[in-house]
Amino acid sequence: MTDSSPRLIKKYPNRRLYDTQTSTYITLADVKQLVLAGESFTVIDAKSSEDLTRSILLQIILDEESGGVPMFSANMLSQVIRFYGNAMQGMMGDYLEKNIQAFIEIQGNLQEQSRKLVDNKGAFPSADAWSQFIQGQAPMMQNLMSNYIEQSKNVFMQMQDQMQKNTQSMFHGFPFPQAKTDDSKKE
Repeated sequence: MTDSSPRLIKKYPNRRLYDTQTSTYITLADVKQLVLAGESFTVIDAKSSEDLTRSILLQIILDEESGGVPMFSANMLSQVIRFYGNAMQGMMGDYLEKNIQAFIEIQGNLQEQSRKLVDNKGAFPSADAWSQFIQGQAPMMQNLMSNYIEQSKNVFMQMQDQMQKNTQSMFHGFPFPQAKTDDSKKE
């Protein structure tokens, strides 16, 4: 196996996961550790060779959500469910993925700033200095995330408007009743 090919994990009918790289059975907790370590892997059904990677990742998320402090509110999950079967379903997946990537970049910047607090000898700052740093970062992070969310919302709305215009121009010659725009309502 080359370094660029993903690690292969086979799932057997007895629900056991077999890591072909280490020739051992592993648990979902072990798969979670692979994710945390940034390792690339694929989970396949041992009989049918069907790709089960997403299903295993969703199972890990379900375990995490039910086992502690959930990351997703019921409202947020309801909103995501509403996009299934919607014309915007594919775009929503890309949108969420890009937002998470942006959040990871913001988190990386914050971690880099916190590393700068460590002096050249590797000693951590005093408790007071660390507390002041964290207190100073919270408003900045909230402001940064608020700005990002607002920009993201605006981009999404622009994308939606453009899709609506494209759809209207595509079906312009068809005898559909015209939807009233805000301008036509004023008349």
